[in-house]
Amino acid sequence: MSAPAPTPHTTGTAGGSTTRRRRRGPRTWLAALPLLVFTALCFGIPLGALVFGAVTRTDSRSGATSLTGEHLARSLQGPYLGSLIGSVQLSALTALIGAVLGVLIAQAVVTSRSQGLRNAALTASGVLANFGGVPLAFAFIATLGISGVVTRLADLGSLGWDLYSFTGLAVVYLYFLIPLMVLATVPALDGLRPQWREAAQNAGATAWQFWRHVGLPVLAPSLLGGFVLLFGTAFAAHATAAALVGGSVPLVTLKIADALSGNVLTGQENVALALGLDMILIAGLVMAVYLPLQRRSARWLR
Repeated sequence: MSAPAPTPHTTGTAGGSTTRRRRRGPRTWLAALPLLVFTALCFGIPLGALVFGAVTRTDSRSGATSLTGEHLARSLQGPYLGSLIGSVQLSALTALIGAVLGVLIAQAVVTSRSQGLRNAALTASGVLANFGGVPLAFAFIATLGISGVVTRLADLGSLGWDLYSFTGLAVVYLYFLIPLMVLATVPALDGLRPQWREAAQNAGATAWQFWRHVGLPVLAPSLLGGFVLLFGTAFAAHATAAALVGGSVPLVTLKIADALSGNVLTGQENVALALGLDMILIAGLVMAVYLPLQRRSARWLR
């Protein structure tokens, strides 16, 4: 007995749906066109100018422009390489500490039964995460500097405390990185379904076993994403470090500013562009680790 053939009405409906989906394609692209144009203007043109300046050289006499790898090579040598390493070390350290402390605070906020405490913590985190630059540096100088109020009261100088050092700069960075991690982690912690915890308890699992086998694997991409966000924020920070430590701590953003302004050597603008390209490549490598993990766990948080 053969299966009944589809009716014309059914076939027409399926064909009509396919046709509508096909017609929707160009409209979708047209709706996204302003965003694509905005992205190309704000990111594509500056990136193209940066790459062009990093790999070209202009003869001062003839004005001819030629390709060269000299600027990129110099950006990976001597003090420029030291500044890149210093920035990566500072960013990785502060991002790791900020991620751990931020997750603990976010977990306390999510599990709190007080709605007022939750709102106050999130509001404070939103304010502190955007408080940086010269005002933040001045606040820490007045508080924890050589003649700062807390430094004198607690006699921190006798303990070897130095705000204008690598450690001091890391403490200042944590002031805005920890609240930023709280803001990035609270939505992920809210996404953990209570049914998962109840199922684990019914199966006889302890709290540690739940977090080890369920909670942390599901939250791992979000936590790694928060770490990447903190790393990028610390890696690109400039004003706070410039106002606080100057050139005593080697950082790539400070080297770029010196090369562009000619404070140390003149005619190093292309080297500064090469350093900027190095920063983009480092940030791209960090993102390349994060994106596959995010796609892998996206099905758990649907």
